[in-house]
Amino acid sequence: MAGYYIAEIDVHDEDAYVEYRKLASAAIEAHGGEYVVRGGAWESLEGAEPAPRVVVLRFASVEAARDWFHSPEYEKAHAIRVRVATSRSFIVEGA
Repeated sequence: MAGYYIAEIDVHDEDAYVEYRKLASAAIEAHGGEYVVRGGAWESLEGAEPAPRVVVLRFASVEAARDWFHSPEYEKAHAIRVRVATSRSFIVEGA
């Protein structure tokens, strides 16, 4: 069953975030992930509004998503993101 990584991201330094996107995209591709949602307009329907940027990635499984997130390939990108953005992320099992 597929694993979906979902993140809400509020970027504080757009210039530095450019490097994050480059490194993260390479790591996602290396781990067989694909973007389902990458930013874009959203409409809040219930509850608290999400952060300004929403990202959804699809991996072959929850384990594959977890392996990507904790991988050496993503480590450098993640270090940049925690420095230049506030995020909330999680993995969900899905169809």
